Amino acid sequence: MNDHYYTDKPKSASNRREFETVLRGMKLRLTSDAGVFSRDGVDFGSRVLIEHMEIPANAQVLDIGCGYGPIGLIAARLAPQGHVKLIDINERAVELASHNAQANGIRNVSFAQSDLFAAVAAETFDVILSNPPIRAGKAVVHRLFSESRQHLNPGGTTWVVIQNKQGAPSARAKLEEIYGEDQVEEVGKDKGFRLYCCTRK
Repeated sequence: MNDHYYTDKPKSASNRREFETVLRGMKLRLTSDAGVFSRDGVDFGSRVLIEHMEIPANAQVLDIGCGYGPIGLIAARLAPQGHVKLIDINERAVELASHNAQANGIRNVSFAQSDLFAAVAAETFDVILSNPPIRAGKAVVHRLFSESRQHLNPGGTTWVVIQNKQGAPSARAKLEEIYGEDQVEEVGKDKGFRLYCCTRK
């Protein structure tokens, strides 16, 4: 049986796949692999996030649970004077994200293997992006939500995409508890996915 994509060291045999995709009008050439999230192509939830996320040109951005990098790499193109840090617990995913940045000539990025925010414990960001690992369980996802606020600069935003059937209403309730009810806005929805933007006052 294949291990989960939120494993730190995937045991499934490498089986790389290269493909081209267009995200937010920008072409990317991506390599994915077995043992990482959405190996066969950029998943729809990530696409919803990518199409709606607002990234200031000079933003310091964190892509948490980056997988092989599509969200963070587009964010880096949207923030040419900024910087994007891509982190994931899965070492294979981090390696692929770095490879994909190089393959697409994207340089305003850095990478780290990290269990949630462990590798960025002392850092804060203007924007945090997350397609959270629902299969890792509610405790992990809620910890991601609560710690995300601690890693935002004042006025910063956390963007979270989540599927209705995977608990979007309860996720919104948790985000409102953490950020304040008036600081969580639904900014997009498509095919059962909902996108929330949470602002740190």
